[in-house]
Amino acid sequence: MSERHKRTVRYLRLLLVLCITSAVGLKALNGASPAVRPFDDFNSESPMEIQAGTATVENLLAQYPNESYLLFPEDRKFPIRMNDAMPLRWVKNGPQTKFIGQAQPGEYYTFQIGLFAVRKDITDISVSYSNLKRKDGNVIHSSRFCCFNLGGIDWQGRKITRPLSIAKGMVQALWFGVSIPKDVVGRYEGTLTVQPENAKPTKIKLTLEVTGAVLKDAGDSELWRHSRLRWLNSTIKLNDDVTKPFVPMQVNERTIHCLGRELTIADTGLPLDIISRFAPTVDRIGPDRRSILAKPVSLIIEQAEKTIKWRSGKPIITSHKSGFVEWQSEGKEGAWGLKCLARMEFDGYVFYRLELEARRQMRVKDIRLEIPFRSDAARYMMGMGRKGGRRTEKLDWKWNRDKNQDSLWVGDVNAGLRCRLRGPNYSRPLVNIYYKYKPLNLPRAWCNQGRGGCKVDESGSGRVVLTAYSGERTVKAGEKLHFHFDLLITPFKPIDVKSHWAERYFHGKYRVSPVEEIARKGANIINIHQGNELNPYINYPFHKEPVKALKQYIKSAHKSGLKAKIYYTTRILSNHAVELWALRSLKDEIIVPGDGNTIRTVNNPHGADPWLRKHLRTNYIPTWRQTFRDGKYKGCIDASILTSTMSRWDNYYLEGLNWLIKNVEIDGLYIYDVAYDRVVMQRVRKILDSNRSGSLIDFHSWNHFNKLAGWTNCANLYMEHFPYLNRIWFGEMFDYNERPDYWLIEISGIPYGLMGEMLQGGGNPWRGMLYGMTSRLPWSGNPRSLWKFWDEFGIEEADMIGYWVPSCPAKTDKKDVLATVYKRKGKTLISLASWAEQPIECRLIIDWNALGLDAKKVRVYAPAIPKFQEEAVFSPNDTITVPGAKGYLLIVK
Repeated sequence: MSERHKRTVRYLRLLLVLCITSAVGLKALNGASPAVRPFDDFNSESPMEIQAGTATVENLLAQYPNESYLLFPEDRKFPIRMNDAMPLRWVKNGPQTKFIGQAQPGEYYTFQIGLFAVRKDITDISVSYSNLKRKDGNVIHSSRFCCFNLGGIDWQGRKITRPLSIAKGMVQALWFGVSIPKDVVGRYEGTLTVQPENAKPTKIKLTLEVTGAVLKDAGDSELWRHSRLRWLNSTIKLNDDVTKPFVPMQVNERTIHCLGRELTIADTGLPLDIISRFAPTVDRIGPDRRSILAKPVSLIIEQAEKTIKWRSGKPIITSHKSGFVEWQSEGKEGAWGLKCLARMEFDGYVFYRLELEARRQMRVKDIRLEIPFRSDAARYMMGMGRKGGRRTEKLDWKWNRDKNQDSLWVGDVNAGLRCRLRGPNYSRPLVNIYYKYKPLNLPRAWCNQGRGGCKVDESGSGRVVLTAYSGERTVKAGEKLHFHFDLLITPFKPIDVKSHWAERYFHGKYRVSPVEEIARKGANIINIHQGNELNPYINYPFHKEPVKALKQYIKSAHKSGLKAKIYYTTRILSNHAVELWALRSLKDEIIVPGDGNTIRTVNNPHGADPWLRKHLRTNYIPTWRQTFRDGKYKGCIDASILTSTMSRWDNYYLEGLNWLIKNVEIDGLYIYDVAYDRVVMQRVRKILDSNRSGSLIDFHSWNHFNKLAGWTNCANLYMEHFPYLNRIWFGEMFDYNERPDYWLIEISGIPYGLMGEMLQGGGNPWRGMLYGMTSRLPWSGNPRSLWKFWDEFGIEEADMIGYWVPSCPAKTDKKDVLATVYKRKGKTLISLASWAEQPIECRLIIDWNALGLDAKKVRVYAPAIPKFQEEAVFSPNDTITVPGAKGYLLIVK
């Protein structure tokens, strides 16, 4: 087909779209239902995707024989989409050195400039601005401008710059924003200069016509304006404030105190001791102090001629705020120098940066960190290839980038410590099935080209030692080795048991149930999933019509006394995000690159969605794909792509959360896995708490202990988020036939100050009750009968004493049948659950004094609970036959 014929086809196609659009408009004006739904415009080809033919482009370029690049200013209504071809629109209009925009007072006005590299690569682009001036001398200052492609503010509040170069024959969209003052009106003129490092600068005459009403929200309510791009550089709630229930940090000489825990600093700057004051039941903080460490943490350098156990230094507290304490220590041992920088935060997070320097070249056998635990505080273990549960006698682990493993938790239910090994090159890996697209960066000093690893051994004298070793190496004179690691002291907070019993979740799938129906079923918290008419587009709940419906639904929930939360997280993003093309112009900062057209996804085994293939074409990774089968969006497809773990998109996400709370009045978040770190989660918690008291976060994860996700434990992977959560839902692909200690450490959340629920196959309700867990209505079962029983017993007034507590006042005489006690004044609930496959007979062993009951006067009663147990009465000494893999709820009074 000739070039002329190709152009004719393109024009005819565009004409057809215009005709259809006009027909739809006429029908709508006449009161008829449109034949094409609103999302059809979304699927149509944009003028920015109609590619100019080769001959047409060559004719244009021939008119500019001396130019290395050409500039094409564009309004925000026409986002630049193609980066490997020039749109026909540009060829027809030609390159421009002027741009006129229409803005309103108070608006954050955005626009684009397309740069086409004509005859060579264009390198190291910078941009400068003049003030925009009105004829009377009034100005819009140049400091109000931003080019998002050249940098901004990252999620930790750090200023970043992003070098920008463009290969020959490629197109780069430069997205700009300017904050218009609210008291400005009129015609403002100035210049914008694009300056590559290897080509002459080009000035764009920039004119803004500022008219109309003041935009109080900067334009955020109208997505087409792209004013929300400024959210990428937000620092919202990036402060040192302490979140509830935590308390300001205190320092007493060398001992640092946070909620329920304390750390004492040794001369080296490393921990001398770590104390937990949490009670064994974990729902309160007691007067007792429990040491986690048997001896101080130490850094050891083993050479052929001697072994150095680092002792020197003089720790100095360098900063003390309500939310953190920082200290440092420096010392010398022989030909070595060590600098220790550390920071502890109010939630029990401790980050160490050790810099070890050799003053002469030396051969070493090993450089290692030793953390000696007290044996009684090392009952359980999780991480580095081991499932959570009882600690085995030995662990011997080596670095492997195929596995998302760099941390280990060791501890007891009310006293534990997670250690994660890091380096200056640390970057948060991708999670879930996308781990392979951005795996763990192995820390150079710890890994030492595969020689490093981790061991856990019992060393006698009541000690269990975690050793992080790095192996043999030659260290050059002046070489610095960076051994970074962080610690999480658990549990983080007392469990809010009363809230746990009172909060009943309704978690629908891809349809929205009426509020009245949910309330009638006994739930009082609604999770609004993605993929329905209220929240159709994954992780982008901002389109006007769904927002209107969502707001009305939540208003109805509030009138009925219910809370309503939405699915909203990061890591994947809907293709319906209006800013998608602007984000794509940031190259790999936010959108993870990949050969998207060939990648198969879990719910789309035939490859990427056709929309992604057609419009994105290259440099993306397809993820979740949702097809609407009925309702308002019937036939619409939400096709998402993978986003980066840590980027400025986190700032946008946080501002989006703030907007949702203020404009829609959501009561919190349902999060399914998460790409961001604890700094962002802190900001999430602060935004929720400062805007809407009683806001909740519940967190769900698919079991990552498999090859696709890098054989990592979810509780370990996400532990740094636990201080800010209200509930976990670790149940998808979890095996409820696993042993009790696995339930306790990996599923329940109890050792970390949380409680949770079950999912996969509805869970096991008998075993779940040992940990205060049910399934969730209606996604994973029907817990209504248990909820009813809780209320009849008054479980919210009970003290929960788990089977793991040594002083639990009720046990059985069979190791396969465990008992958790819910103690009230005058009566007690005993939850029994069996791990035997067949029915098993057992007897209760009860400490009547501890329960405050008279054994001669009590009866043991199993009330009838539908689909759980039939009514039965026992005497305290009776043999109870517990069905295989089931249990009983027994009231003793």
